[in-house]
Amino acid sequence: MGFAEALVAFVVVGLPTIAIFALVSRVLRHREKKLEFEAQIEAAKAAATNPRPDLLEQRVRVLERIVTDKGMNVAEEIERLRDDRGG
Repeated sequence: MGFAEALVAFVVVGLPTIAIFALVSRVLRHREKKLEFEAQIEAAKAAATNPRPDLLEQRVRVLERIVTDKGMNVAEEIERLRDDRGG
């Protein structure tokens, strides 16, 4: 195989292969950026719907304590917590 044939083979096979890999790489980078952007939007929405995550966490801890504390009367505990909160 001479130089001219090798050059033709590279132009016919090599360049299109390189172009396809470059295109696929760009498409994958674009998808990754898109997913990152969508994740940021979802995080912003979550932050907007729950501006006080500390309050939610406190409520969940109280509920966990009520549920896991076996000897406690649940209705009485809920009423006591309502009284403590002033509501």
